[in-house]
Amino acid sequence: MTEAGADEAHANPQTKRAPSGKEWGRWVGRPGRSLTRRLIWLAAAWILVALVVTGVVLTSVFQESALRRLGNTLGDTIDEAVVAASITPEGEVFVGEIQDARTQRLLSGKYWMVAEPGPGGRLQVVARSASLGRADLEHAPDLGERLRSAFGQTISYNADDGPKGEPLRIAASMKQLPGRTAPVVFFAGIDRSDIDADTRQFATVTWVAMLLLGAGLVSAVFIQVRVGLRPLFDLRDEISDVRKGRSHRIERNYPLEIQPLAEQVNRLLTHNQETVERQRTHVGNLAHALKTPLAVMLAEAGTSEGVLPDMVRKQSRVMQDQVDHHLRRARAAARAAHGLGERTPVGEVLDELAVMLERVFETKAVEIDWRAPDELAFLGERQDLQEIFGNLIENAAKWCKRRVRISAGVSLPGQMIVVVEDDGPGLPADQRDAALKRGTRMDEDTPGTGLGLSIVEDLTRAYGGRVTLADSDLGGLKVLLELPAAEG
Repeated sequence: MTEAGADEAHANPQTKRAPSGKEWGRWVGRPGRSLTRRLIWLAAAWILVALVVTGVVLTSVFQESALRRLGNTLGDTIDEAVVAASITPEGEVFVGEIQDARTQRLLSGKYWMVAEPGPGGRLQVVARSASLGRADLEHAPDLGERLRSAFGQTISYNADDGPKGEPLRIAASMKQLPGRTAPVVFFAGIDRSDIDADTRQFATVTWVAMLLLGAGLVSAVFIQVRVGLRPLFDLRDEISDVRKGRSHRIERNYPLEIQPLAEQVNRLLTHNQETVERQRTHVGNLAHALKTPLAVMLAEAGTSEGVLPDMVRKQSRVMQDQVDHHLRRARAAARAAHGLGERTPVGEVLDELAVMLERVFETKAVEIDWRAPDELAFLGERQDLQEIFGNLIENAAKWCKRRVRISAGVSLPGQMIVVVEDDGPGLPADQRDAALKRGTRMDEDTPGTGLGLSIVEDLTRAYGGRVTLADSDLGGLKVLLELPAAEG
């Protein structure tokens, strides 16, 4: 029978709880949970917005500049038409020949037209260029009113259906001709297909350039962030080394911005060690101060017979057990806190204990078979691991028929599991919880104090581990012990 145990926690994984609203809000408030990603994403978002706005502005400016040049050309055509216009004796508008040859060629892509306001404010065409043929330049029904309110000024607009189906840029202006009281509207239009093609080409080149520029800027930001935050990554790695037992302090020098943080971490480690040592000293002094009066009481009671001496001896032993128990717990907790950075190879401890206990139980010809990876290490002090394993293996050897089997390995990152089994009589399931309690003995005829499992339980819990008893396929008791493992 083995007085040891661990919890088969992996056979019953915990159900994950859905995050509450507040927890979800905190989670959402930490995009990416990485300072590097956050800086890169913020910079990338700003670069994207800046480049998109720049691309839109450049394309718009290019298009407006091209349309402005067309507007100047159309303004010249309107001026030529105004100069060539005259009023006949009958009061009608007549436009003589304009020198622009394109307006004389049918469907050439450049046109002019003259109209006058008719009934209802609609414009009636009175003259047109030879290039228009019988077609008219497109205009909105309310254009006459708009021109009247902007008399003498030029209004430009786009039309998508010219005489031969081409897109046009059209300019219109309302003028007052000499010898005529009614105003006259002059139109000039030109094919804008080339302008649209140039604008599309410019937009394509601009967006490709912006894309390449954006990729280059994001890459530069990534490199800058990685290089700039390199000291933080180094500090993180050093703290991780301290936690994993590879180092005891932060040794490197860092930039001015984070050097105080490294110094504060070192001060915290030093303060923690000093505090632990003081507490261990206080606990030891208290324990020794109590043990002396207890020893005197037991000596005075001696072997005297009677109710009072028996009561004194009994209660003194209970008090002594209590002092030992709480002293051991305090020391275990202190060593667990102080054990930050300590690494103890598991294989070495198992090998030492197996050799020693096989000699102790040589008369039973006990065989202790253990297996553990060479790189497996306990994140804590060697003394504590020896006490945990020593109690477990000794109990297994005490109750086994002949065979004890031990296996150790990594169960999760930062956690190891140790299984101790024997081929003894085992332990009924209804007695296993009681076996883990301090001072409980399952067999009064077998030598021992009943404190073995209490020591294992106290030390294991001090390191955040768990102990549970189960049935072994060897026929005896199986102990599953979870302890922190040193990574790397």
